[in-house]
Amino acid sequence: MDLSLERPEGYLFIRRVGERSITVVDRELESSFLLAPDRLVEDWPAGEATALDDVAGEALRALEPEVVLLGTGSRQRFPSAAFLAGFLRKGIGIEVMDNAAAARTYDLLAGEGRRVVAAFILPGTGSAG
Repeated sequence: MDLSLERPEGYLFIRRVGERSITVVDRELESSFLLAPDRLVEDWPAGEATALDDVAGEALRALEPEVVLLGTGSRQRFPSAAFLAGFLRKGIGIEVMDNAAAARTYDLLAGEGRRVVAAFILPGTGSAG
């Protein structure tokens, strides 16, 4: 499901990060998702960072980011070098961090008007890829 919302702040923002959920504006999400300043894409099929593949990467690149923030749960976990290289070959920066750090960085960059996309992996999400 896609959600677009006009906010006085001008972008979709993260209100709260918990261990098993993240609140975007007033919507609590409990499965992995993608977030751009103007768009929320729910149910991104990512279960863990080490299993991310090009299909998962294409969903991110389709949002046309200048930088991607990959939140990998409560701890930082790196995806494969091939997954990261798919972004670098297209000139898209990618940073890997835990969900709380990714949320803080996303809110800061989105507030500056940057074309940032955050991808959050939440526990309990089904398939990995």
